[in-house]
Amino acid sequence: MADTALQMGIVGAYMVIALAVGAVAYRLTDRTAEDYYLASRTLGTVVLLFTTFATLLSAFTFFGGPNLAFSAGPEWILVMGLMDGIIFAVLWYVLGYKQWLVGKRHGYVTLGEMLGDRFGSTALRVVVAGVSLVWLFPYVMLQQKGAGQAIVGLTNGAVPFWVGAGGITLFMILYVALSGMRGVAWTDTLQGLFMLSLIWVAVAWVLSAVGGAGEATALLAAEEPAFVGLGGGLYTPQYIISTAVSIAFGVTMFPQINQRFFAAGSKKVLKRTFALWPVLVLLLFVPAFMLGAWAAGLGITVPEGGNVIPALLGEYTPTWFTALVIAGAMAAMMSSSDSMLLSGSSYLTRDLYRPLTGRSDASDESTDRREALVARVGVIVFATLSFIASLYSPGTLVQIGETAFSGFAQLTLPVALALYWQGTTRSGMYAGVIGSQVFYGLHVFPVLSTLGGLVGLNIGLPAAYLGWTPGIVGILVGLMLTVAVSLVTAPAATENHTVYAVSGVESD
Repeated sequence: MADTALQMGIVGAYMVIALAVGAVAYRLTDRTAEDYYLASRTLGTVVLLFTTFATLLSAFTFFGGPNLAFSAGPEWILVMGLMDGIIFAVLWYVLGYKQWLVGKRHGYVTLGEMLGDRFGSTALRVVVAGVSLVWLFPYVMLQQKGAGQAIVGLTNGAVPFWVGAGGITLFMILYVALSGMRGVAWTDTLQGLFMLSLIWVAVAWVLSAVGGAGEATALLAAEEPAFVGLGGGLYTPQYIISTAVSIAFGVTMFPQINQRFFAAGSKKVLKRTFALWPVLVLLLFVPAFMLGAWAAGLGITVPEGGNVIPALLGEYTPTWFTALVIAGAMAAMMSSSDSMLLSGSSYLTRDLYRPLTGRSDASDESTDRREALVARVGVIVFATLSFIASLYSPGTLVQIGETAFSGFAQLTLPVALALYWQGTTRSGMYAGVIGSQVFYGLHVFPVLSTLGGLVGLNIGLPAAYLGWTPGIVGILVGLMLTVAVSLVTAPAATENHTVYAVSGVESD
């Protein structure tokens, strides 16, 4: 009982500190949409790097990934640590830099605004926002599910799953309603530094207890010999490449990440951050996933539905340190969730509420107040529904995360074509965005196949295509549809090809 109180006290204290940072940021935040959603486009190198980093630190990172390394070997490091560190850094420059230039000139806050303006289409703006909110839902649910599992594992079941999941949901609602991008970015920076430090201390503590990295690896080789060589685990080259590309492409289109492309203070900030990104990724993913893999050789028993990191730390570190790491992991989940809900609220108000109610993009005081209310109500409803879904979702953290990543990934190549190819047409964008989403959705939502059967359509789709996942095939489908339809259709009269002309705005 005393241990449980100590553990929950540490987790609670950390959440209070994060909330206090948000309160300070709230006092310094202007009551404008640009400042609330993008911190007035003033983020510097350290804050932009760590807010992007911390926003991606999620239950998928600290529980899902190590769990997979524990069950199938550490080759997952190739997916997240190496390939995604590099692929996303390249996309950050290729897409993020161009978005920053365009956003700086035209004042865009969301991806939907940018695309809707370029193609003169309110409907495209709504479609992009709707697709993004659909895939945001399972990823927010992932954080709540991870929080519930973390609390159960930390307290050995003394605190039930719904308390952990419900606690982080309530915190998210309070925090997002209180602070905007500035508070989120500041808190993310502290959380990223805190978690990065803790994970290395955890590695040092565990390895010192078992006799060093050499001994831990020898035990792993004796227990799971297939885990210590490339190609010996459960992974295939197609799976590794498919997953790495889907995750990197998906991250690029995450609303909370995509909006950070608009928030950089200068060109130099963007260039420094994407150059440092692969280093930061390796510093986190290598120790986290190796802890999961080493645990397989140390005889760690993971409770059903539990996670390997809390079980490993519970075996080799004091109760207070385990609680501190779990607090850090929950901070990672919160840093993802608060950014998701903040970005989701901007998509809801600017890309759905405004067009569907006939509101103008030009704001006045009464419009701002009305939209603020819509955004806060939307956050409460969205977070509550995802919490309820987390209580009943049967999928693992990895499955939920991969589903959301691949859903967002379908947007990447149509957006890239829109940014760089003047020949892209509105019809081509519709075909690429909607076509790839339908293709991928038929593979991951069984209900769609069931509905097809009810109307006489026999939709029998394979789980993989010569080893390649439906997510990666869907990305190619989106590319081909966008190009093919654009080649055979003429631009609409309302399309604005000068929107992405960015000469004269590249200065720092």
